[in-house]
Parts: sequence; C-alpha cells; structure tokens
Amino acid sequence: VLVLFIFGFLACMCSILAIGNAIWEVKEGSVFTAFLPRPPGVNAAFSAFLTFWSYVIILNTVVPISLYVSVEIIRLGNSFYIDWDRKMYYPKNDTPAQARTTTLNEELGQIKYIFSDKTGTLTQNIMSFNKCSINGKSYGELFDFSGQRVEITEKTERVDFSWNQLADPKFIFHDHGLVETVREGNLEAQTFFRLLALCHTVMPEEKKEGELYYQAQSPDEGALVTAARNFGFVFRSRTPETIMVVEMGRPVTYDLLAVLDFNNVRKRMSVIVRSPEGKLTLFCKGADTIIYERLHPSCSKLMEVTTGHLNEYAGDGLRTLALAYKDLDESYMEDWRKRHHEASTAMDGREERLDELYEEIERDLQLLGATAVEDKLQDGVPQTIEQLAKADIKIWVLTGDKQETAENIGYSCNMLREEMKDIFVVAANTAEGVREELQSARRKMCPEAPEEATVIEARAGLFWRLKTETVEDEKVDGEYGLVINGHSLAFALEKELQLELLRTACMCQTVICCRVTPLQKAQVVELVKKYKQAVTLAIGDGANDVSMIKAAHIGVGISGQEGMQAVLSSDFSFAQFRYLQRLLLVHGRWSYLRMCKFLRYFFYKNFTFTFVHFWYAFFCGFSAQTVYDEWFITLFNLVYTALPVLGMSLFDQ
Repeated sequence: VLVLFIFGFLACMCSILAIGNAIWEVKEGSVFTAFLPRPPGVNAAFSAFLTFWSYVIILNTVVPISLYVSVEIIRLGNSFYIDWDRKMYYPKNDTPAQARTTTLNEELGQIKYIFSDKTGTLTQNIMSFNKCSINGKSYGELFDFSGQRVEITEKTERVDFSWNQLADPKFIFHDHGLVETVREGNLEAQTFFRLLALCHTVMPEEKKEGELYYQAQSPDEGALVTAARNFGFVFRSRTPETIMVVEMGRPVTYDLLAVLDFNNVRKRMSVIVRSPEGKLTLFCKGADTIIYERLHPSCSKLMEVTTGHLNEYAGDGLRTLALAYKDLDESYMEDWRKRHHEASTAMDGREERLDELYEEIERDLQLLGATAVEDKLQDGVPQTIEQLAKADIKIWVLTGDKQETAENIGYSCNMLREEMKDIFVVAANTAEGVREELQSARRKMCPEAPEEATVIEARAGLFWRLKTETVEDEKVDGEYGLVINGHSLAFALEKELQLELLRTACMCQTVICCRVTPLQKAQVVELVKKYKQAVTLAIGDGANDVSMIKAAHIGVGISGQEGMQAVLSSDFSFAQFRYLQRLLLVHGRWSYLRMCKFLRYFFYKNFTFTFVHFWYAFFCGFSAQTVYDEWFITLFNLVYTALPVLGMSLFDQ
C-alpha cells in the first residue's frame, strides 16, 4: 500500500512540474530559446507531455526499488548474528543456534504468544525409572521407622545389582524391597517386568559379550526396558517372529504373534506373545485413562489403589504409564489372526479395520500396576519463563502428560505461581460442563465481562475490506492460570465453544493443556492465530510437535533426544529452551528496531535526494535538468546514503 502511495506521489509531482512547464513555455519560453531551444513543431502542451516523462525518469529515486534488496541484506546479516552467537551455543552437544530462514528476524521482536511442548522442550528428556506400583503396592520410596518419608539424595544407599551379570551399571535405584520381591518369585512383580521386557520397539546392540546397548525410539521406552533388565528380565534380542529374554538368568524365547503399535490417538501399545509352554498373552502399556477404560470389572479395587499411587507420582512431576495383561484363548487367537491378516492386506479402510480389531482384543484386561519415570527440568527454564512473562509474552504449554504431572512442572517452571490470584482447572466431561466452567472462570477474573463471547469485525482496509474476526483482550486485575485436560479441550475446540475457550484463556497469564494430541496442539495455535491480532511462536523437540510448529507464525525446533524432525520443520533451532530468551529479547528486539529505523532512514534519504530536483525545477524553467552530474548521482546514492543506512541497520544496538 505504501509503495502504491509513493507511485501516486511521484505522478502528482511530475504532473505539477509538467503543468509548470506548459505555463513557462506559454509565458516565458520565447525569451529563453537561446538557452533552451524548442524543437520545431513542438507546442507547449506536447512539451509538457515530454517533460512529464522526463521528470518520471529524474524523480524515480523516490520509488524504493532497492528497498527489497536492502531489506534482504539486513535480514541475512541479522540471521548470521543468530548463527554466530556464542551465548546460544551448547558445547555439550556441539550445537550452535541456527536461523533456518532469513525472512522472520524482525517478527521475533513482536511475539505475543508462545506455545511450548513440555517433554524435551522444558525438560531434558533423559528418563530415569524412579518408582512403580505393582499389584497395589508402591515401590521406590524410602520410609524411616516412624513411617515418615525419607528424602533420597546422592548419598542414599543404592540397590546392589551385582547378582545380575547383565545389569546396566549406570542404573540407580534405592528401594531394596522391590529386588527382594522379584527374587522371591512374586508372580505379579515378575509379570510386571516381563511385560516391560516384551512390550516395546527397542532394538538391542551387543558390541561385546554381556555389554548390551538399547536403541530406543523414545527415552521413556529405553528407561523402562533398562529397569526390567536390572530387575532380572533382560531383553536380549529380537527377530520379526521372536523375542529372546533372559529371565532371572534363564534364556526364554517368546513367539511374537502381533504388535499393536503405539500412536498418538491410541496412546497405548500391545504385543501378543506365546511362551515356550504355549501360553498366549497380550501385554499392554499406555496412558492410565486409556488403560482404565479397557480393564475387567474385577480390577476396580486395584484400580482405586493404583490411581492413588499414580496421582502421587504425577504430583512429584513424574511421567506415568499403566500396565495390564490378558491371557488369550488359542481358538479365538487363530480366528483373530486371520481377520488381522485380512485387515492389514486390505486395499480400502485398512487403518479403520485394524483399529476395530485392536479395540476388540484390548478389552477385559487385568491391571498389573504403573510405572513412574523422572524427566528433570532443563537448566535455566524457570528464569527464562520469568523474563518472558515480564516482557508480557503469554506462555501456553501443550503436553501429552497427565494433569498432575503438568501442574507440577508448571509450578517448578515458574509458570504457575503461588502469588497468582487463582488457577482454574477445566475438567468437565460434557460440552455444557466445559462452557459453564469457562464462563465461571471468566466471571471470577472480570465480573463486568459479557456472558457470551462477542465477535468484533476488524477495521476496514483502505482498498479492500478485511472480513477477519478478532477477539479483543479484556483487562484483568491480577494474574491467573488455566489448566485444561484433554477431554475438555476436545469439547472446547468445537465451533460453538472456540471463542469461549479463547476469551477465557487469553485473560490468563499461563495456560496448560494436558493429554493433548498433536492435532489438538495445531488446532490451539490456529485458534489464536485466527482470532488474535498477534504474532505466535511454537517451540518443540519431537515429531509430535511438527504440526504445531508449522501452524504458528514462527516455529522453533530444539535439537534434543527425539531426532531432527522438529528442527527440520522449524524456522530457528537451538539446543536448550533457555536460549529462547536471547533469541526473542535480544536478536528479535534488535532486528525489529533496526528494521523500523532502517525503513524511516531509507525513505528519508530517498525523499531528500528527490526533493532537491523538484525544488531545482522552479529555477531551471521546468526543463527536466538535473542539479548533479550523473557520477555524483550514482555515488551519492551508493556511498553517501545506502552504506550509512545499511551500516546502521546491521550494527545498531
């Protein structure tokens, strides 16, 4: 629009000078023919026409043709600063920050909303097996004689695994009771670790005899298989049809009949195996909410006890999984395998048919217990979040973890703080319930706010009317937090409730969404992008964050433990969350201010240079003469004006 204005302005200037030329030629032209001879047959009107185009050529410097080139040079220079920044270099992994695009540097200085994953982004994604619940009994905590919980430190005595030749020497555990339970031959404890040794997608690597290394797709799986290994159930090798496990020193080979894969919708994984004795078993591990829906009614008492343990673990910020199994009948299994083969080779509706078969067999499971894995926070995360909050940037965490785990991490990250006026939890199971909870939260934050979400049409553009809708920010007294679980979020993202969710969430300083799928992550980002006139940034480290990273205006990838998919989809990448502070508040701010100053300076130098010619026209009879020699024009534009502008916009701090 600005460039069109400038073209219009150029046309106006040339028209004024052409009219001036016509008047001059009529009134004074004959007096000055010795200096400015008029070609034969050219009248005043035609002379004015020629003068118009002559002045278009002379005054064309007012049109910023070189602006785009200069802008690209500045953006390139500012992106090099990000690549070269030693304060964003992570020596442990030899990973520098990387600007993977050169067109978004100044956008970094205008971020209003940050959407972050939790695992691997705020945390280290280096997992350690800490606690577990087996058949209603919790292990992994230490108590003194009075029954008080003892805090575990580095000096606390570790469990000695020397009885197990294949144990991992790096594995640390402090509760001796669990080892004794397993070695005594407790059936449930042994089945628990047998499940961990069989139900996974880990690949083993044995460089020397007894030196086992596990290649795991996710650190959680690696931690659980390593735990099983230390407690006497060592996953040794696998083929497409078999899994070989060393159980309490005795090699056992299981026939692998089917693998029911994990995905972000199923949130569970199962394997069906046949033991050497011919017994058929389905082993399943997954999110507690998903497993609980598929348990046999006889497990209700055990489920209550295990839920208590799970809530306790999640309250400590641990990542939890529930484990269950089911014995299968040979004749049923034969029929199921036939149908499974037909479904997996079908040309149409393969995924749907397989999902139906998985649902059918993963029913009436027997609960075994639960695992709890610790994932420590990255260095500097609380301080970074505090600084970003001071810059009035709102942070939303979108995680697949349990609500309690997410809340605990929220407190340890400084996102949820004790001094907040209130932290609202939305956990309803119906659309109407979600609406009521969102409206009730809004009433508490702002009693004067209207009940129903209103939509305001954006102001009209100059040449066309923009039909986008925006939701305005509402003023709130004090800071609030919002925690919303997966079920409620699914209802809140439906068309009728979208604006309710957005209005309530945007009034809060911090929003945490739990048990979300990758698709929901992207939907939340799209919702804010659509209705808020704000620049958004999404940051994540894994393949499940790719949709969110692509949905936001700016995507940041963290090169961590989960491969490079997030980095390859991102605009900027680095190794630690804490570098986000420097990226936004230093590089982003400088790039933004430099670009603003550059544009003003650029237009100033162009107009100054051009107006001299406009002014001179009144002294040279509007004859389209130039003040300067051509060499001066070229050098002035290049050396005296372009270089200072570029210098300032690359080095100004």
